[in-house]
Amino acid sequence: QAQLVESGGGLVQAGGSLRLSCVASGRVFSFNTMGWYRQAPEKQRELVAVISGPGTENYADSVKGRFTISRDYSKNTVLLQMNSLKPEDTAVYFCVYNSYSGRVKTDYWGQGTQVTVSS
Repeated sequence: QAQLVESGGGLVQAGGSLRLSCVASGRVFSFNTMGWYRQAPEKQRELVAVISGPGTENYADSVKGRFTISRDYSKNTVLLQMNSLKPEDTAVYFCVYNSYSGRVKTDYWGQGTQVTVSS
């Protein structure tokens, strides 16, 4: 079992920046992938960015060049630096931790943190 706690959301004007943080605890291993998804009202949850254990990053096209994901392995933490924010970035942002047991994959989710970008 893994527990995830996000922080860092809030209200910001368009063009501004926010940094989200997610701390994982419990049965977590640095070789597993962590990342961020988001869900806007009446829309499906979508990938924002993920980072593998070795540090490979993958971003949604909509955030490339504006968002940066990173990890602090010593603290089981994943960060999302969000710059040049746009109103369409408004959503609840969820942290995710991918765990594997053999071929069985389990995703653990945080409770979400609201990001609101005003125009």
